[in-house]
Amino acid sequence: MFGSTLVDYVCGLVIGTASDDKASRRKIALFVSIVSNLSLLGFFKYTGFVLESYNQLFVLLGVDGAEPVHVLKFLLPLGISFYTFQSMSYTIDVYRRDGKHIRSFLDFACFVSMFPQLVAGPIIRFQEVAEQLASRVHSLEKFSRGVAFFSMGMAKKVLLANSCGKIADMAFASGHLSVVDSWYGIVAYSFQIYFDFSGYSDMAIGLGLMFGFVFAKNFDSPYISASITEFWRRWHISLSTWLREYLYIPLGGNRNGATRTAINLAIVMLLGGLWHGASWNFVIWGGIHGLLLGSERMLGKKPFYHALPKILRIATTFILVLIAWVFFRAETFSLALSYLGSMFGLIAVPESSRILGGLLYTPYHLLAMGIAAVVVWRMPQTWDYTKRLTAVKVASIVLLFIVSVAVLSMQSYNPFIYFNF
Repeated sequence: MFGSTLVDYVCGLVIGTASDDKASRRKIALFVSIVSNLSLLGFFKYTGFVLESYNQLFVLLGVDGAEPVHVLKFLLPLGISFYTFQSMSYTIDVYRRDGKHIRSFLDFACFVSMFPQLVAGPIIRFQEVAEQLASRVHSLEKFSRGVAFFSMGMAKKVLLANSCGKIADMAFASGHLSVVDSWYGIVAYSFQIYFDFSGYSDMAIGLGLMFGFVFAKNFDSPYISASITEFWRRWHISLSTWLREYLYIPLGGNRNGATRTAINLAIVMLLGGLWHGASWNFVIWGGIHGLLLGSERMLGKKPFYHALPKILRIATTFILVLIAWVFFRAETFSLALSYLGSMFGLIAVPESSRILGGLLYTPYHLLAMGIAAVVVWRMPQTWDYTKRLTAVKVASIVLLFIVSVAVLSMQSYNPFIYFNF
């Protein structure tokens, strides 16, 4: 992180201080910034993936005498996928004249290493906080809202994400499932990943508010989307915005016709899938979303099921998202296919699998799933709920915080999904 910060600070100075007649100097500095960050990310995150894929290719081709290369394993630096993108946004924004360069290394290091959202997002773009780094307002109102944000995010994570995560883990580890059990398991995972990441985002936004920083909203009720295009306007907004601004638009965006636009969307989503992890499953997940986004763009930003009533469009979108989540959650491609086979009744289910029902459908798990569903489809977003804090809201938030701390002190199961990225 220090190396990335230092390189981008220097590159930002070169870009920002170079006159207009020194365009080549500005381009070289931008090139150095982008290449150094992507090289850093590629080395730690994708070296092993590339070498494993190389070995697997020769196995698939059946090449005789091909010696497998030694696969190197690296510890993934915590938060590297987030701070490399965040740091790159600075040099790109300065190059585009969307923001002024920072002369103080300390201020720039503060931007890159801002701890509330450092290890799991949201991705903060430089232009969003450039003025706040120089001057921001500290107030009791902002601090109080920050505490409320943090408390509600913690409740999402501890009370809902962890409970639904146990269901998903049992379902994906069980092997063969009935149709009902497999759908129940993937719905549980969809709740887990949503509450895990939106909960962490809420905590990060809340901590930022306590320090006077206002970060942008990162989730906006994504599971009420009536199309995949709408889903990506509501899900992980900071990543989709980053990809749009720094990848989709430079590729040409929607300026060269519907076909080229669809191709650009597919490329962006494939790379977005790979950003999440060094696995072909993530690439497939991104490819599914890329194909769906591309098809909607070809149909005038409408899904192929646009003629259905809105509630059915929402249900269909959710089902498509669930199918894609299978590849995101399954550890291998074969396990993903097996799980999909269970979802659509294509795999024989042994009688012994009925025992799993006693673990999946406990009163505690059913209650957690029911509350999760209500929060997903009926409750307001944290962003809206905390705009005006009444006595009743404060009391409910304090109660949530106390219960969350109590449950957290007793839980041994507490994974953060996005720490892996």
